[in-house]
Amino acid sequence: MNMTTKKLTALLTASALTLCALPSAFAGSHGDKHFKLLDADGDGKITRAEHAAGAKQLFAKCDANGDGIVTAAEMDAMAATSGEKPGRKELSSAQKIAVIDHNGDGQLTAVEHAKGSETMFGKTDTDGDGVLTKSECDAAMKMMEKGANTQ
Repeated sequence: MNMTTKKLTALLTASALTLCALPSAFAGSHGDKHFKLLDADGDGKITRAEHAAGAKQLFAKCDANGDGIVTAAEMDAMAATSGEKPGRKELSSAQKIAVIDHNGDGQLTAVEHAKGSETMFGKTDTDGDGVLTKSECDAAMKMMEKGANTQ
């Protein structure tokens, strides 16, 4: 895997549609549920605004103490309460944070998370039409899973 593919895979793994979503978020019928949650108007597409709103909502949910910062411990706690099991080779919460932690302090601010989420949206929107389809999300998940299996 070349460096660009590794970086994209790391970004997708870190973001997984939104930072706190588990990598399995778009796998199978569970993925349909998550896609429908983000598709606020039910038109079968996730717009940039819908994606940003979902990312913001999930950031707030991960930010358990409401201080505007998400830590690895908060992400771990969120994952533990979700009932989903991470993949065998999934990145740790600290590794996910490191991918989009611009100042390198080991924590994510809402701004860092929003920028990472926007970048991930752009990478997932392979046809550049400004919306994500279920097939684009599925393809991104396959790429992420492929990268996780080679790490």
